[in-house]
Amino acid sequence: MIDIDGSQGEGGGQILRSSLALSMVTGEPVRLNRIRAGRKKPGLMRAHLTAVTASAEVCSASVAGAAIGSRELTFQPGEISGGDYSFRIGTAGSTGLVLQTVLPALLSATGPSTLRIEGGTHNPMAPPFEFLHRSYLPLVSQLGPCVNARLVRPGFFPVGQGEIEVTVSPSPVLGSLVLMERGELVERRAQAILSRLNENIGRRECRALTRELDWPEHLAEVVVVRNSAGPGNALVCDLQFENLTEVLVEFGEPGKRAERVAGQLARQVQRFLASEVPVGEHLADQLLLPLAIGAAQGSGGGAFRTLKLTEHSRTHIEVIRQFLDVDVSVIETAPDDVLVEVRSR
Repeated sequence: MIDIDGSQGEGGGQILRSSLALSMVTGEPVRLNRIRAGRKKPGLMRAHLTAVTASAEVCSASVAGAAIGSRELTFQPGEISGGDYSFRIGTAGSTGLVLQTVLPALLSATGPSTLRIEGGTHNPMAPPFEFLHRSYLPLVSQLGPCVNARLVRPGFFPVGQGEIEVTVSPSPVLGSLVLMERGELVERRAQAILSRLNENIGRRECRALTRELDWPEHLAEVVVVRNSAGPGNALVCDLQFENLTEVLVEFGEPGKRAERVAGQLARQVQRFLASEVPVGEHLADQLLLPLAIGAAQGSGGGAFRTLKLTEHSRTHIEVIRQFLDVDVSVIETAPDDVLVEVRSR
């Protein structure tokens, strides 16, 4: 039984999600205590509980402590099974974070899987659908499995009620991935996604963003979605390079001017482009787990250059080290040029 302190590092839900994923992959039971101790409302929230129940269903696990507000959890995994799964969060909690929990196990399952997850698809502090679809999952598919995602219905915070559908064709082992250079910039574009809001908000965001970045105005467009249950706004920028695509996002919220949303996203884009690294800070966090699993299998691992690691990523690395006999090295050659290598020991 592996004991995990949920208060370590940034003390958030990533510790829970990574621990569940690694428990399923390794077959090692895990006991978590002080879950989300670093948050204003510690313990399991609805989205975290959905991640627990989804994980238990995927591997027929025995679980104790799975309740709203629980700060302790014991998870004893069984055999991982591919299949058709449907998970409903019941709030605007992130569908992407529930996917992040169960996907590592399903990448090497004995059969294919289809996942339908209902909840939030565009949430602050969580990867939006566009990031998963256009940035993260294509890189996962380069490791051997084939993973495709479809946005059935967008769901913005705080209403949620969105849905994603993900299909997974597994691979017995995960290969390696090396991202040291991003290559030439092939395409750049931005979208102001709106639901149940005045389209002028999106037009203002697009004008302000292209002005800040000194881009032609035609590179930014307003996209109005009609099938979302509640209002919402996400300003999304795609930077397609030869070797990968980076997706950056800022969310609108009540009382936040469109120009401020655009300015915050512009600063993200400018920082990333100035750094010349291939992997953004959020993508770095997402890649750590599949690369570490591949390294532990003896078939994969890899390396990438990224921006300065967040506390989130550093905590993620510490959790990985508690489950897997792998070497994760972090070498900072410049403030925003960090080499991360994941190798078997």
